[in-house]
Amino acid sequence: MDFKKRSSFSYKDLLECAHGRLFGPGNAQLPLPPMLMFDRITHIAETGGANGKGEVEAELDIKPDLWFFPCHFEGDPVMPGCLGMDALWQLLGFTLGWLGGPGSGRALSVGEVKFSGQILPTATKVRYHLDLKRVISRKLFLGIADGWVDCDGERVFEAKDIRVGLFANPAAALA
Repeated sequence: MDFKKRSSFSYKDLLECAHGRLFGPGNAQLPLPPMLMFDRITHIAETGGANGKGEVEAELDIKPDLWFFPCHFEGDPVMPGCLGMDALWQLLGFTLGWLGGPGSGRALSVGEVKFSGQILPTATKVRYHLDLKRVISRKLFLGIADGWVDCDGERVFEAKDIRVGLFANPAAALA
């Protein structure tokens, strides 16, 4: 499969990535459900976006029985903000694999995070968006992007300077 020519990916494709079969052994991999935080990638491109260096969008269908609602918080369910951040890291790691970067992905940092809303079990759809700022291909393959999260058309989350690296040896990411 020539994944580079594709501009969208289904849930089935995302599961192939989670099992390490989309980009090949030892390369970028998404987490398996329930930690996989989107249901599809609706758009991915090497050009466009706020910086002209590429953009990617994904969606999550909200269902009231999603695993995090009953435990965060009992009697007052809300999607944890850290899961929105994780979704953006996942999406950036996927993008680096799609760009042909070698190695396993690891979230490295985020510069700034701003919450301006919440995702409740009554919502229907969450949309994630990344604008690539820079991709560095040296000793490690590094992506830097800004991103945002919308819930039913309302901005609920923004993050600046999101960083993900691809490492030939995942243990090296911890050193």
